[in-house]
Amino acid sequence: MLVLAIDTASVFCAVCLFNNNRILAEKCDNIGKRHAEYLIGQIATVIEKGQKSLTDIDHIGINIGPGSFTGERIGISVARGLALALDRPAIGISAFEALAFEAAEQYKNHPVSVVFEAYREKLYIQHFDIHNRKTCEPRVDTAERIIPELVPASVLTGSGAQKIAQITQHPVANTAPTASIATYAFLSTRKIFTETRPFQAPCPLYIRTMATGSRN
Repeated sequence: MLVLAIDTASVFCAVCLFNNNRILAEKCDNIGKRHAEYLIGQIATVIEKGQKSLTDIDHIGINIGPGSFTGERIGISVARGLALALDRPAIGISAFEALAFEAAEQYKNHPVSVVFEAYREKLYIQHFDIHNRKTCEPRVDTAERIIPELVPASVLTGSGAQKIAQITQHPVANTAPTASIATYAFLSTRKIFTETRPFQAPCPLYIRTMATGSRN
């Protein structure tokens, strides 16, 4: 199954062609906030390097966030546009899912807590069990409220992980704002084979604060 994976939710603009657990071509550049300038060109480059055409693609995988407000919407808009034009599904994968998967591969049989820097000293948080299943919905909260939830065996990952680990001494798998582009490709492919409900067009991941329920 040939996948075009896209991630524009951070300062990186990443695209890859992925088939049968193998990267055929990829491009990942730190472009700041210039995703709108670079994304279409990166897709064209990856398609050419992979010696494929857009019509060969079976589905599109896209990082739906959390991340850059503008960046993730650019990627999602392009993914949805391609999906419509090609009559292929676009599959949204959150950065929580992707980083939790990578951490679980690195630290077998450990629960994982994915932590991203948010705003005004707050953090985005989502917990996963030892089987890499989510145990809560993602939310915005403070470090002080997150720390008591962590079990001793937890592994932290994400751009906000070090902020927690320097207090709790939990191991940190990764401090990046996003996962490998190949991980989004792999997880979107897995979802194709395991999801029983019809796929909805991907949308940016909105996260509610625990205290007020307001959207972010």
